Amino acid sequence: MAEIKPFRGMRYNTELAGEIAQLCCPPYDIISEEERLSYIAENEYNVIRLELPKEGEDVYKQAGEILDLWREKGVLVHEDKPAVYIYEEEFNAYNKRSSVKGIIVRVKVEEFSKGVILPHEFTLSKAKTDRFNLMKATNCNFSQIYALYMDEEHTTLKTIDALSKGDPDQKFTDNDHITHKLWIITDEKVIQKLTADFADRKLYIADGHHRYETALNYRDYCRANGISKEGDPQDYQMIYLVDMQHPGLVVFPTHRMVRDLENFDRDEVLRGCEEYFDIKKFTSVGNINSELGKQYKQGNKAFGFYCGKGEWYLLVLKDIGVMSKVLPDLSPASQQLDVSVLHSLILEKTMGIDKENMANQINLTYTKFFEEAIMKVDRGEFQCSFILNPTRVTEIRDVAAAGEKMPQKSTYFYPKMITGMVMNDLNK
Repeated sequence: MAEIKPFRGMRYNTELAGEIAQLCCPPYDIISEEERLSYIAENEYNVIRLELPKEGEDVYKQAGEILDLWREKGVLVHEDKPAVYIYEEEFNAYNKRSSVKGIIVRVKVEEFSKGVILPHEFTLSKAKTDRFNLMKATNCNFSQIYALYMDEEHTTLKTIDALSKGDPDQKFTDNDHITHKLWIITDEKVIQKLTADFADRKLYIADGHHRYETALNYRDYCRANGISKEGDPQDYQMIYLVDMQHPGLVVFPTHRMVRDLENFDRDEVLRGCEEYFDIKKFTSVGNINSELGKQYKQGNKAFGFYCGKGEWYLLVLKDIGVMSKVLPDLSPASQQLDVSVLHSLILEKTMGIDKENMANQINLTYTKFFEEAIMKVDRGEFQCSFILNPTRVTEIRDVAAAGEKMPQKSTYFYPKMITGMVMNDLNK
């Protein structure tokens, strides 16, 4: 099953580079150009110059040259011994302070068909091309893939909790009030115990599908071009592993906003929904989340349909059995997802937004922010929005175990991992 191993992580020499808080950044795909420039202005050694290169005519080549320079100058240095890194994030979500903790290790990448590492969402080719070009130029992972594992007895979590009782080796709090902590574990016996834990486990990708598929492509590219052979570091990628039943796991919903749809008519949409949904009208958006929360606790499939001016409609699916007729080729796990219900019964059947349209985002835009889904309809930028409940972690597991994938933007694991505390140099 999953093969994990320690690695000599590449980390900042803060005596030369500056404070770790000024050197890290959020994931590359949620950073605006203005934010990118502000990180560099604060500290020229910020990892954004490697993870999201925009300098020079060939941005990827430039990233490789910057990486070489920083290693030469001693700004980036490698661990003396192979290590496993315990990483914890403390954060605010749903009006309380929570934390999630796991381990950062190298994991041997395997084709999805082998059933060892399983995806749960579809990906876009553009992002994979960008990440592949960056890997070719740098032979590094600057950020982690995020994966979950099943451990009913929580043996691994108990081990890492015991190992992280003392002060972390690195710690800082970012602008979003997320506190990042890193412990460096080099004890060989402890590492052997942790690696043995995963001998009979599967991994479920939570976040980083593009990077994982890129890792497979890069491994094959390196072998085909004589850069690496089987068993070399290019067979392994840096992955953050978290217990699937960790009490701090938080998944936010991703809401759908509809724009530029010809002949959009709110009443027509509602009439089309009557066959499958119980519909209740409300005149204030203040209770959307609480009403959806009630339905979530009851296990119902429910959505908030918002068309502006504070008016919204609660749509509650009458009979989940209809989904076996609508999506007969999919497993019950996929059929019963909230996003499957919304996409097939409402967006496709009632509004005429087909799968290709959704994939290309012709009439559909996604947001994790409830306020944005409301505000942009009120401004007239969108015709309506659909407010969703979050996908359950168990649903992610069941869809992946069935060998299927969810529609894009089905999950948003929060918080995102920080980039830059530890990196995976495949030259080591």
